[in-house]
Amino acid sequence: MSALPPEACWPLERLGEAVEIAARLTGLPTRATGLPSPSPGLVQVGGLALARWMDGAASWLGLEAEFIEVRYTDVERLIRTTGPAIIRLFGGEPAFLVVVGTHRNRVRLRTVEDRPMEVDIEQLRTAFCAIVEKPLLPAVDSALDKANIAERRRAKARRAMLREQLRGTVLRGCWRFRHAPEEPLRKLFAHAKLGRKLAVLLLARAVEYSLFLLSWWVIGRGVVGGNLEGAWLVAWVLLLLSALPFRVVAGWLAGRLGIEFGTLIKQRLISGSLLLDPSEMRGEGMGHLLGRVLEADALEHSTVGGGLVGLMAFVELLMAAFVLLSGPGAWTQGLSLLAWIGLVTLLAMLYMRRQREWTEVRLTMTHGLIEKIVGHRTRLAQEDPRHWYDDDDRQIRRYLAVSRRLDRIHTALVAFVPRGWLIMGIGALGPVFVAGTASTAGLAVALGGTLLAFRAFSGLAIGLSDLLGAWVAWEQVRPLQRVAERSETATSGALAAIQRRPVAPGESMVQLQSVSFQHSGRQTPALIDCSIEIRYGDRLLLEGASGSGKSTLGAVIAGLRLPSRGLLLVHGFDRPTLGLSGWRRYVAAAPQFHENHILSGPLVFNLCLGCQWPPAAVEFARAEQICRELGLGDLINRMPGGMMQMVGETGWQLSHGEKSRIYLARAILQEVDLVVLDESFAALDPETLQQALDCVLKHAPSLVLIAHP
Repeated sequence: MSALPPEACWPLERLGEAVEIAARLTGLPTRATGLPSPSPGLVQVGGLALARWMDGAASWLGLEAEFIEVRYTDVERLIRTTGPAIIRLFGGEPAFLVVVGTHRNRVRLRTVEDRPMEVDIEQLRTAFCAIVEKPLLPAVDSALDKANIAERRRAKARRAMLREQLRGTVLRGCWRFRHAPEEPLRKLFAHAKLGRKLAVLLLARAVEYSLFLLSWWVIGRGVVGGNLEGAWLVAWVLLLLSALPFRVVAGWLAGRLGIEFGTLIKQRLISGSLLLDPSEMRGEGMGHLLGRVLEADALEHSTVGGGLVGLMAFVELLMAAFVLLSGPGAWTQGLSLLAWIGLVTLLAMLYMRRQREWTEVRLTMTHGLIEKIVGHRTRLAQEDPRHWYDDDDRQIRRYLAVSRRLDRIHTALVAFVPRGWLIMGIGALGPVFVAGTASTAGLAVALGGTLLAFRAFSGLAIGLSDLLGAWVAWEQVRPLQRVAERSETATSGALAAIQRRPVAPGESMVQLQSVSFQHSGRQTPALIDCSIEIRYGDRLLLEGASGSGKSTLGAVIAGLRLPSRGLLLVHGFDRPTLGLSGWRRYVAAAPQFHENHILSGPLVFNLCLGCQWPPAAVEFARAEQICRELGLGDLINRMPGGMMQMVGETGWQLSHGEKSRIYLARAILQEVDLVVLDESFAALDPETLQQALDCVLKHAPSLVLIAHP
């Protein structure tokens, strides 16, 4: 295939404009314009600089950039499914493509003149893979010549040979743009077009029920009129068959809507959980956090299931009301229906009160159980064995009492509401039946409307119970989704990140002016009027007695805590302006041991937590090099999987000293201007400490070290 047209390739100096166009033309609501392009030094192969620039560019536009790496064999699938996206072409001068989407075997691009263009998928695949295919082509063509492969079959044979040789090769250079999960939920729902899909779902259900009612009107008219013929039966069957496609479409839309809604909720809760204040998390305890996780799972299932059931029941109730108002007992049955809806509303309010009470008791039991498990040895040593289970017994008795009250209301809502309406609806027909003014057909219509309302109330009761349970669960997990919405000042932070310039030695970098900090719930501040200036290249040692505020000062400098009063700047920007992610582009920290964690995963994953994932070959090699400089070479050699060895609670067990050096490597690999280390060398012997310190001094441009005297 021929190379891509020159007008489709965006140069590096216009990359900022290309990113703006990719976002604008695909319907993503960008918040800002005037995005500056990166400098030429950011495009080195395998470096973090371009990826960080792309993250900052997405933040500048109010979006999120997902970095994608793909195996050679999956490149075509990536091209078919990506968009909006920026794809980098390697080889020669840096060039980028603005991919809008695909249609059949054509890729829709945007040219440097901001005009639409389409190219073949194979043409784009060849250009993207040229960096790995070109070195192999001479040998492949030579083998094809020796095998006397016919010209008409040569292209297919060449493709098969390249595919076999490059099967395990990983290609990088694609960024897909999407709505940031920190945006308000209404914007996320609007971007996912959930409202439109919900409207189509309700319309499909309405058409289905209309055809269903019409079919029974046809068969009922024939039966009541005494002239049931074959034509009436055929019409009845055709109407039922006509309703079937709408039922299938409604079912498919309901499933799709449930999946997309659940995905958005999960993304939002995960995003919120990553932004929780560590001090608040420690104050709540593991029991409360586990309770939130359980409620988040209940929220998704209850909302998706109960919400759709309730909506469908609402459509049925509207249809039933229309039928009832068309019958002979319109006034009596209409008023009865209205009164019954009011009763259902009262029961629903009472059910939500009971549900809140039950949830509170259940989460209290969960919290207490977890805390007792964690402190089991202390409990054995300090409590009288005769009273070990007194509190448990009281909580269980209370739980049983609350559960009985909730079950009674739930039974009334699910069982009494539909059956009670059936009795009330038929009873409302009494005056009409006694007066004898209604025809047989009219009575059949009224009875049919009553039965339809019975079916609607049955679904509505189930849907309401699930929805009210979901609302109570939402109240429990609300702190996870209360993420500060992006403001205009966050744009300045993103701009500062993507326009990052080299810092000269001795240049002022971090300034603290009259900074104070007070922990929540404590009377005495941990820091009072603290002022300090850190210049690029400084090596500072903070010493002091336990409780003197060393760790708090380090956490404030690292952006892990916001000062209660005073001014804190890094390169002239404060924390609210840069945001947490922007701050971490300049300052990295290795907190004390209880605030650092080894996750169950490969060793390299734990090392690169603050870097781009998955790492390129250059980044992978640098991570291993840092580990060996920190004295972890013997550990890597012992592990069967090397850098890919699973570590953590379910993997290779690491010693205290090995973990502390992994935390050091994690901070160094983030390639920031300032590294803050809090008691990071306490678990090391003198020889290993000196080796680790030499590595830190070599790779950390500026350093703040916190230690006991």
